[in-house]
Amino acid sequence: MAKTSMVERNNKRRRLAKKFKVRRTRLKLAELPRNSSPTRIRNRCDLTGRPRGYYRKLRMSRIALRDLASNGQIPGMTKSSW
Repeated sequence: MAKTSMVERNNKRRRLAKKFKVRRTRLKLAELPRNSSPTRIRNRCDLTGRPRGYYRKLRMSRIALRDLASNGQIPGMTKSSW
């Protein structure tokens, strides 16, 4: 599990990017908050907050995906065994 402060900081960046999206396209960049830039947002798992091994399509990390698949909580996905 990621530190709560890191997850919250990232969520704040998402909110700021959404808030200043229109103004960012029209104004000078130096006048806007630095964290309102979309490039500063880090892709993190919605369940665990893990920043690495992230699947964009599913918005979760590989480890969380494997856990959910093993428990049968993802339709059509099973853990392979041979």
